[in-house]
Amino acid sequence: MDRSPSPANALERKHAVSADPVLKVQPLGFPWPTIDPFLFCVHHDDAYPRGNAQMGPDASLLAGRQIGQDFSRQDGWSMYHGETVPGFPGHPHRGFETVTIVRQGLIDHSDSLGAAARFGGGDVQWLTAGAGIVHSEMFPLLKSQEANPLELFQIWLNLPARNKMAAPHFTMFWSEDIPRLRALDAEGCETELACVAGRLPLDAGVGAGAGELEPLAPPPASWAAQDGADVAIWTLRMAPGARWTLPAAAGQGTRRMLYFFQGASVQVGGRRIDGHAAIELAAGENVELVNGDAAGEFLVLQGRPIAEPVAQYGPFVMNTQAEIAQAMADYRRTQFGGWPWPDGAPVHGREPERFARHPDGREERPLPAAGVTLG
Repeated sequence: MDRSPSPANALERKHAVSADPVLKVQPLGFPWPTIDPFLFCVHHDDAYPRGNAQMGPDASLLAGRQIGQDFSRQDGWSMYHGETVPGFPGHPHRGFETVTIVRQGLIDHSDSLGAAARFGGGDVQWLTAGAGIVHSEMFPLLKSQEANPLELFQIWLNLPARNKMAAPHFTMFWSEDIPRLRALDAEGCETELACVAGRLPLDAGVGAGAGELEPLAPPPASWAAQDGADVAIWTLRMAPGARWTLPAAAGQGTRRMLYFFQGASVQVGGRRIDGHAAIELAAGENVELVNGDAAGEFLVLQGRPIAEPVAQYGPFVMNTQAEIAQAMADYRRTQFGGWPWPDGAPVHGREPERFARHPDGREERPLPAAGVTLG
């Protein structure tokens, strides 16, 4: 009889005796390093000035910027592909999903389905490109008497081969609806977590069990909606000196990346890390985080790998080069449904109210909601 340990049991034993749950530390660049099932992660943090009459920057764009392709960060901000208003005019995607978390500022979304939205201040847009979509993401600068800071994450989550050609799907998660945890450690220092995806035990870091923090439902074709995918997208804010334990992932084979992007230092499972970094963790372990002397902020991305071939050409992510060629041909032929907007970079007026208009014409707006506090 073969009495050798199974791979799963060997992994559990390895985690049980591991003194250091940190598997790899990499510096944060542009974009941030990612692990399967994630394809891409970027943090835009732009200190836009006051806006002009066209909702663009009230500043000269003549020197030091290549308009239409401006990633210069001159004066602390970029125009990206925008010419008047910063942002990303209409562009196609196929074969994956975009998850856009806006921490401050506003984004105007428009797409080839006819959907439109203005969102920000903690809102999340989850867009399944699937068989193909064209969308624009513009950053209107509505304040004419003061600065217009914009900060966001955009995350690309892969789709498995069976769902690469799923119907495109537009989803909005309003900040008021996103489950949040506020936990106090023994010294009264606070950690706040926003749960975009992935269940979180409510006893995480605070003692007695109290159920789970249940996220909003991801789009139906998403890898995050599949049984056992164990996808989590969490943001963390930790007060100076706060302690909090990141709970072990639920599934076997899950991979986890912790991005430390704001703060001075942090101890991760007992290892001190100075400077901002992408930290790959052993996902099967509880890992204590001890923040340093400044407020700290983190993004957690985890999931079971899709473990399929990835063929990518710009905004198309498929499994083979033949499928990439087909995506390009389909886009040239169909424009993925066409563009129902009067120009390639639409913005949605000067009123700051957030809204979403779905492809079927249904409109929604955020409503106030409460979070969860544990002591």
